[in-house]
This record gives sequence, structure tokens and C-alpha cells, in this order.
Amino acid sequence: MDFKELIKVRRSHRKYSDVQIEPEHVEMILRAALMSPSSKSKRNWQFVVIDDKAAIEKLADCKDAGAAFITNAPMAIAVLGNALDNDCWIEDGSIAAVSMQYQAEELGLGSCWIQIRNRGLSDGTTADEVVKGILAIPEEYQVLCIVAFGYKSEERKPQNEEALKWENVHINQF
Repeated sequence: MDFKELIKVRRSHRKYSDVQIEPEHVEMILRAALMSPSSKSKRNWQFVVIDDKAAIEKLADCKDAGAAFITNAPMAIAVLGNALDNDCWIEDGSIAAVSMQYQAEELGLGSCWIQIRNRGLSDGTTADEVVKGILAIPEEYQVLCIVAFGYKSEERKPQNEEALKWENVHINQF
């Protein structure tokens, strides 16, 4: 499928089948992340691949809302950065995460971004702290997001091109 079609059909999926993702697909998803653009070509993001069901279930409770669906995913990838090494770690990690999502879509997999940075629990614990504890992430790294992956258990309609907000596009001046 060409990119024009890929960008139209990629949607967030929160329900997955129980089928495990083939190692070669995991490698292709990681390849997309590792080849993604980064500021000054630093490529200093870090990725933690999670396929352990117990760890995935713990991650579902890392914040008050928006992560519970991860329990359905056979795999997830945490995207990390170190603000001391890279002032663009958020941007670089975001580009890598989206690159993984488009690669997953091309492979017939669904995916969904779970925001971790600036999220947390009602008791004041940050989602970053919870995820670091579960995945043994060193203190100097911050968790931007976790992307859940799996074979889609339901289909979604492609993006509606008639709903595109062209009024948000400005040429030369706002």
C-alpha cells in the first residue's frame, strides 16, 4: 500500500486478538523506529519491548485513565529519552513512535499510543515513576509513551477526508 493509503487507514486500535506478533514483524517495527529522523542525527532514544503478559498487565495501572486497554495487547514498546543528552528527546521519541505505528499498520497490525509523560495517578505518583519501576528503567531516562501493538480484533473505517480541517492550514501568515 502506498503512503497516501497508509496514512488514511491507520487508526488507533485498542482491541487485539490473542495472536502473537512474529519476531520478524517486531524487528521491522523496531527498524522503523531506529531509522526515524532525530535531531542532529543523535538517535539517542531508547526502546523497551514488552511481551511479558504480567508486565503488560501491570502497565495497565500506570495512570488513572487511558492505559487499561493495554492488557489486550500481546506486545508494547516503551519510548524513552534522556533530557540531559538531548533537548529534543520528546520530538525525537514522538517521531519514532509514529514511525513504528505506520510500520505496524503496513504489516496489518493495530497500534495505539499511551501517553506517559505528564500523566499519573490521583495520589500524585507519576506514570513515569510507575513505568520505570515495572521495566527497571534507569533514573536518567524519562518515558514519553508506550505504544501497544497487536493483530486487530475489529476493523475501523478509514479517516474521513471530508472531515479534514483545512481551515487550520495557513499559507505564509496566520
